[in-house]
Amino acid sequence: MSRLVVVIWTILRVAAAVLFVGWAALHLRRLDRVIGLGLPEWLKPAGMVLLLVGGVVVLLCGGILTTPGIIPTKFVVLGPFLYVRNPMSLGGVTMMFGLALFCRSISISLFSAILFLALHGIVVFWEEPFLEKRYGESYLQYKHRVNRWVPSFRYRPDTNHP
Repeated sequence: MSRLVVVIWTILRVAAAVLFVGWAALHLRRLDRVIGLGLPEWLKPAGMVLLLVGGVVVLLCGGILTTPGIIPTKFVVLGPFLYVRNPMSLGGVTMMFGLALFCRSISISLFSAILFLALHGIVVFWEEPFLEKRYGESYLQYKHRVNRWVPSFRYRPDTNHP
């Protein structure tokens, strides 16, 4: 299978997952009437920006993570992973929060917080130990230099690490 086909297939799968989660989140809006709170109208433009930024990050990371030849035996940092350790998860939560602002939905905002907490648990208890075991010292050095959730645009390259 050609590299282009794999990348396009990956982008389609990621987009389908994002659309499904968005569709499910929109159904949560029904709970807004029960909760009795709404978000102000002036947050809608910020919501659109967060939706777009989060979507681009998710799609970019999906393409990077599933491109043939990218999963090496030595830990390699590319793209958004230079600035934050979990850009795909952060992009997904950013999209969900952007949807909450755009829809002015308190229930989707709460779902965004729950999604973040669930992803945090997966990262801390499964993903990071797995990556430490698989990549050893190169991943530990990366962990030391790059934040888990808060992007830092001052990547500090290590001479021993690409």
